Amino acid sequence: MRMALPISPIDWSEDGQPRSRLYDDVYFSAEDGLAEARAVFLQGCGLPDAWRGRERFVVGELGFGTGLNVLALIELWARTRPTNARLHIFSVEAHPITAQDAHRALGRWPELSELAMWLTSRWPGRALGPHRLELPDLGIILDVAVGEVAASLRCWSGLADAWFLDGFSPSRNPAMWRDEVLALVAARSAPGSIAATFTVAGQVRRGLAAAGFEVAKAPGFGRKRERLTARLSGGPPTFRPPRRVAIIGAGIGGAALTRAFHALGAEVLVFDAEGLGAGASGNPSALVTPRLDAGLAEPAQLFAQAFRRAVRLYHDEPGCIVNQGALQLGFAPRDLERFAKIATSDLFEPDALEMLTSDQSTARLGENGPEALAINDGLVIEPKVVLCAWAVETQKGSVHHFERDGEGWRVLDKDGGVLTTADVIVVSAGLASSDLISGLPLSAVRGQASFTALDDPPPAVAFGSYAIATRDGVLFGATNDRDDVACDLRAEDHDRNLAALAVGLPRLAARLKGAPLSGRASIRVSTPDYLPVAGAAPQRPQGLFILTGFGARGFTLAPLLAEHVAAIALGAPSPLPRPLANFVDPARFARRAARRGSSHL
Repeated sequence: MRMALPISPIDWSEDGQPRSRLYDDVYFSAEDGLAEARAVFLQGCGLPDAWRGRERFVVGELGFGTGLNVLALIELWARTRPTNARLHIFSVEAHPITAQDAHRALGRWPELSELAMWLTSRWPGRALGPHRLELPDLGIILDVAVGEVAASLRCWSGLADAWFLDGFSPSRNPAMWRDEVLALVAARSAPGSIAATFTVAGQVRRGLAAAGFEVAKAPGFGRKRERLTARLSGGPPTFRPPRRVAIIGAGIGGAALTRAFHALGAEVLVFDAEGLGAGASGNPSALVTPRLDAGLAEPAQLFAQAFRRAVRLYHDEPGCIVNQGALQLGFAPRDLERFAKIATSDLFEPDALEMLTSDQSTARLGENGPEALAINDGLVIEPKVVLCAWAVETQKGSVHHFERDGEGWRVLDKDGGVLTTADVIVVSAGLASSDLISGLPLSAVRGQASFTALDDPPPAVAFGSYAIATRDGVLFGATNDRDDVACDLRAEDHDRNLAALAVGLPRLAARLKGAPLSGRASIRVSTPDYLPVAGAAPQRPQGLFILTGFGARGFTLAPLLAEHVAAIALGAPSPLPRPLANFVDPARFARRAARRGSSHL
């Protein structure tokens, strides 16, 4: 259920200092919070010397707070960044403040104003789970995990080279400093990692030492006489990430992969037999909404987090959004019960989902409507804009197979000609993925959408079928025919789409009866558990990955899952929590089959 939080956890003192009303403690030093961050955390972790000569550096933080430490880190990185290096920041926050309060708190340092404006304009929300922000010009990725500290650390896949331990005082917030948390910090640290903190409390020193850190005191900042540094044994990693990536498939999966690999500094080449957006990603418009799962368990979390990431990325892509907001109509009491449970969960932002009365939905639809769930952040996008912006290196070419070439791969056509060589291959070719990678139980679902010109299309509406705006009209449908792989356009399927439309929007269906209908049929890909596959290929050959099985929600799922695949392919921290990564792991079907087989022995 949604966390019971005040509008903001901040109280403001008479002199304008932010103070936690939950822990009755300051967010940063009243003397100079920026100077404190630089002395305690940046100098305490040996920065910038620690990242000199590194291609990737990872910083973890406990206590995101106002974002001040992160801005101090970014400002230092901007001045001292190694050539083409990447900085990954992972920060945990149990009680997020508002962007407005962050802007007020950070406003006392004009030298950070530009960075503060960037951060507060993209401020992470309050929904549970990770929130990703990017500064591509500086090679920075920031993941802010909203939630309880131990759970957030257990879910993170990264290994930090440095830690900023900046929870509120151990006497005020002992849960942040308990032995379990410090042991998880050690478990999520690379060899040679160094942690820094303002406190020298005995429980913190003992907890860090028990976790394997060598702990030392150092001169403190301001009125604090001492602070702590703690180092793990070992040296920085010598791992060099793969450079060259071949992606097979130029739908939304391939496009999202291209964007994600570029963000991590890789060279990318995309191949597609028919060209950009020729398959299921080629409709004039696409609906971006989450699957509504009242169980609120891992599948629901996956869809909620993927939806949040997709919405942010599409808002950052100029010209791709057709309109915002969507309605999910509820015709049965159990639908409404499900909607109400989801709307009050902590998987979405507090204002993202809203229950509507019949009168309210009628007002939005322009015709009689039932009670409904408003998905206020839902989007209708123009796929072509996204695909062209993200998959800029697409080549039209048919990949027949690939083979090992030393430590890398050769990508071959049907005549054995070499299309390219690569360190990493990712297959995202829809149903054709099964021809290239074995061991995947993928099935075909034919879908035909219908569209026509219309001056006043309705808002995006889903009710089993759906209707969404295009740039010049309305798109509705789509059919859902399993194991049919033909892409011919069928008049009878237009009739089926009109009949389905009449169930949810009878007035609109009556208006469109007899109108000239265009359409498009394509093959969506599904799996037995209706979840996508994203990760290493089932037999785990080095450098081979897959991303497919989106069903009808590719534009919702692909952006986040592509970032996950790119991260594990290049050895970077993934934005996808570990339990959710297991749910989409391509090897899950083989594991389940093995368990079923062993149960009969």
